[in-house]
Amino acid sequence: MGFKKTSEIILILGDQLSPDIAALKTADKSTAILLMCEVAAEATYVRHHQKKVAFIFSAMRHFADELRRAGWTVDYVRLDDHDNSGSFRGEVKRAVKRHGTTNVIVTAPGEWRVLNDMQGWPSKPTILPDDRFLCSTADFADWAEGRKALRMEYFYRDMRRKTGLLMNGDQPEGGQWNYDHDNRKPAKGEQHFPDVPRFAPDAITLEVLALVAERFADHFGDLEPFWFATTRAEAHSALAHFVDHALAGFGDFQDSMLLKEKFLNHAVIGLYINCGLLDPLAVCRVVEAAYRKGQVRLNAAEGFIRQIIGWREYVRGIYWLKMPGYAGNNALEATRPLPDFYWSGNTQMACVRACVQQTREEAYAHHIQRLMVTGNFALLAGVDPHAVHLWYLAVYADAYEWVELPNTMGMSQFADGGLLASKPYAASGAYIHRMSDYCKGCSFDVKAKNGPGACPFNYLYWDFLVRHDARLRGNPRMAQMYRTYDKLSDERKLAIADDARLFLAKL
Repeated sequence: MGFKKTSEIILILGDQLSPDIAALKTADKSTAILLMCEVAAEATYVRHHQKKVAFIFSAMRHFADELRRAGWTVDYVRLDDHDNSGSFRGEVKRAVKRHGTTNVIVTAPGEWRVLNDMQGWPSKPTILPDDRFLCSTADFADWAEGRKALRMEYFYRDMRRKTGLLMNGDQPEGGQWNYDHDNRKPAKGEQHFPDVPRFAPDAITLEVLALVAERFADHFGDLEPFWFATTRAEAHSALAHFVDHALAGFGDFQDSMLLKEKFLNHAVIGLYINCGLLDPLAVCRVVEAAYRKGQVRLNAAEGFIRQIIGWREYVRGIYWLKMPGYAGNNALEATRPLPDFYWSGNTQMACVRACVQQTREEAYAHHIQRLMVTGNFALLAGVDPHAVHLWYLAVYADAYEWVELPNTMGMSQFADGGLLASKPYAASGAYIHRMSDYCKGCSFDVKAKNGPGACPFNYLYWDFLVRHDARLRGNPRMAQMYRTYDKLSDERKLAIADDARLFLAKL
């Protein structure tokens, strides 16, 4: 294929599938060439879920077609192109030679690893800030400076003021900022929950599925059935479906888990937002409009918007503020290898088995499944947090390091020592029993505290507190737990220690 004479190459990454990306805003369609590359290095630096690889490649190919229809010239390198070098560095080098210019422009990548590599390229690119986020990395650093604690709640309030979302003048709609206390209801199996919209693969996606089946068959996860949206129009359809059919119940049951309901009232659009098919602020405005029209209650709209302009923006700020050292945090000195059942699902713990099986099938699990089941177990068992991080990064279609790493190291594993979370999110089996129906089919008894038939979460919870007494006892939010442990009989404490030791030895 011949290309026109160009003065600049604009590199577009696989999570930058937006026509409003910074590098496109000032580009000249008549001279710019857009470079998009499917490279093996990005598909394999962790062994990404097969569905995740297929989703990104298919969405990239569809976006390339969208750009061509809009009048851009796109130089698209497929994974199976004969001369594909397998890396961004190599493909930019080849493109520079192919197009006769060293003027390479790119919007800042979302991952420190990629940015660090770019800064060492022979044809050093011009890197523009990624302005798809509401809070720039510089603004977040300014917000964080001088603060003893970087709590998301206060950041979130500033984002509400900045955007005007769910505001009544200078006050929050309804008189309070956060309705999280209304969003912790356990769901019942007899309730109706809408399925997610499913999109039949078109010719482009079918071609990608065949490629992934050939090249990545040894990666984790089920490739088919494949139902993700891969175009902007499909992603907007998924958003509309959520608002019309699921948002009203999102708030109440967002922390619930049911074995036969993988998605409940969750939007399952994080993967579309994080790759650029949906604009986060526009999504929030659609949700706000549904509240203003009386379609949904305030706790549903506020709970959803908080996840986007609060939590999502906050963890990105933490990531860029603390990288690259943040990835090496291990405040609790956890060293246990990740158990094999995180890949196989072969465990007698019904809750862990259900979440891993769902993850293998769908490349998706909602935040409580991640935090309070798979994350909670790893925390209690003392699994190496870096191994946990790599697992989450690999298995979920919405996972990019900027969003996944702080969630894992800070929120889930407390590996940052409390920078992000005010206490470890550790819980016994009682929490899982209250918020799910997993325990009904479990080989262990969630109500038994000790012995071979007891739920491992029960004794591992107390064992976790004992192991980290010196670090955690002084935490005000942990004081009640330690007072409860102190009141246990010596016999019970010995039983806890023995049960935990025997169970962990078998891992």
